[in-house]
Amino acid sequence: MRSARVLAALSLVLPAVLLGAPAAHADPISQTSGFYINPTSSPAVWANANPGDGRAAAIRTAIAQKPMASWFGNWSGDISGAVGNYVGAADAADKLPLLVAYNIPGRDACGGHSGGGAGSVGAYDAWISSFAAAIGNRPAVVVLEPDSLGDFSCMNQNQISERTGMLSRAVNQFRAKAPNTWAYLDAGNPGWIDAPTMAQRLNAAGVAGARGFALNVSNYFPTGENVTFGNRLSGELRRYGHSKPFVVDTSRNGNGGNGQWCNPAGRRIGTPTQMGGGAEMLLWLKTPGESDGNCGVGGGSSAGQFLPEVAYKMIYGY
Repeated sequence: MRSARVLAALSLVLPAVLLGAPAAHADPISQTSGFYINPTSSPAVWANANPGDGRAAAIRTAIAQKPMASWFGNWSGDISGAVGNYVGAADAADKLPLLVAYNIPGRDACGGHSGGGAGSVGAYDAWISSFAAAIGNRPAVVVLEPDSLGDFSCMNQNQISERTGMLSRAVNQFRAKAPNTWAYLDAGNPGWIDAPTMAQRLNAAGVAGARGFALNVSNYFPTGENVTFGNRLSGELRRYGHSKPFVVDTSRNGNGGNGQWCNPAGRRIGTPTQMGGGAEMLLWLKTPGESDGNCGVGGGSSAGQFLPEVAYKMIYGY
């Protein structure tokens, strides 16, 4: 049954290839039976390791058993093996994996809590090429480089040009090497960069070749605000000849925001991963309970560290 779906998808792509036209990416949704739930996500690992903890059952049910994205960066080691194993596990289960690529040089230049990334432009180009090749023909959804198009205020023009070039080449790698992947360029959130400016940046970063753009990654803006902003941004992109859908990170926006972005108190998990909801998809991209950095209710932690107390309170919104 699985092979029949893949063959049907390829039958839509091959004629365009044979005619020499750019091949539109096949629909990864129709090739799978739902979104992949990672059994080795940080909340799942914590809950399994702490069965006697009074918070474990709630964290397992409300967070660990929901489809969430897995993030890949310079901590992932051999990126080809890391991505290949993750996507392979999802493929074996006939599920659609969600991945976030987070390794752009100068990552989080202005925020600072998640700094790092590849050591050079060439290193990043090679890394993202291996990332795309590791997915291959298997279905996947990938969000490219959170913060990368919003984080310009701490960069000079040469750095900005290098970054948009890297993103554009990254998009092309997925088009060439991962034909059943939908790739979305990160486009910040409704409170960061205005729609006309972000549309210009998305255009420079090659959104024409991507499936679309992603909003609210690791942030807290309500879904409705993101949908309004996403539709406005889509309208601005039409000035450049693009009509693009968008996805929204709803992992931590159940109570909306309070004006802070770094581990604010009182936040709540949002609508679980699903199709539709005002966007093309609502996705849990940031893992609830993973720290934004040494700040807010995550004081003393590092970015990406799983904090069970933060996760537990996020289930109930306090």
